[in-house]
Amino acid sequence: MDNLQKYKPGDKMIDLISDNYSLLQVMSRFGISLGFGDQTVKEVCEKNGVDCRTFLIVVNFKAEGFSRMDGSSDEISIPALVDYLRQAHIYFLDFCLPAIRRKLLEAIDCSQDDVSFLIIKFCDQYMHEVRKHMEYEEKTVFKYVDGLLQGNVLRNYQISTFSKHHDQVGERLTELKNIIIKYCPAKANTNLLNAALFDIYACEEELESHCMVEDYLFVPAILKLERRMKGDEK
Repeated sequence: MDNLQKYKPGDKMIDLISDNYSLLQVMSRFGISLGFGDQTVKEVCEKNGVDCRTFLIVVNFKAEGFSRMDGSSDEISIPALVDYLRQAHIYFLDFCLPAIRRKLLEAIDCSQDDVSFLIIKFCDQYMHEVRKHMEYEEKTVFKYVDGLLQGNVLRNYQISTFSKHHDQVGERLTELKNIIIKYCPAKANTNLLNAALFDIYACEEELESHCMVEDYLFVPAILKLERRMKGDEK
C-alpha cells in the first residue's frame, strides 16, 4: 500500500497541511497538536501515540476520496479509528454546529421576522437529527465494536445493520441553505449571514466526508473483524 499512497510516513507533516489544509481536522481528531516543526508524519505520530498507518489511511482517503486499502484492512487499527470517529462527533456536536447557530442568531432578528424564526427552527431540527444519529453510533455501534475487540460477539446485532441504515444526514441542511439563500431576511447582517452560510457549506462537506470514512473504512474493517471472530468460534 505504501507505494500507492499520496502521503507517506517520511513526508513532513507541515507539507501535508500546506498541500491540503482540510487535513488539519484529521490531525485534531487524532489528538495531534500544532507545533511539530519539520518532523515527519511518522515522527509526529510516534510522539503523539498515534497509529501512523491508520492516520495515513484516513488522510489519504480524505485527500483522494477513495480507499487504496484493497485487501489490506488488517493494517488499520480499529481502536484508533473508533477514537477518531468519536472525536469527530465531539467536534460537530460541541463546536461546529453550535457555532453556526450562534452566527445565525447574531445575523438575524428572530423576534421580528417569520423567515428568521424558520431559519433557527430548521437549524435546531438539523442539530437534533445529527445528535440523534451520532448518539446511536456512540451507544450502539461503537459499544458493539468495543465488545468485539474484547472477544464478545452479540447475536442480535451486526455491522451490516448500521451500514444499511446509515443514511446521509444532509437533506435538512440543504433545506436550511435554500431558505437562507432564497428568503434572506431584509434586515439581516449580510456579512454575518454569509459567514454562517459559508460555515454551513463547510460543515456539510465535513459531514459527508465523515460518513464516507465510516462507510468505506470503518464498516469494511468491522466486517472483517466479525468474520474473523465468527471463524474463531468454529
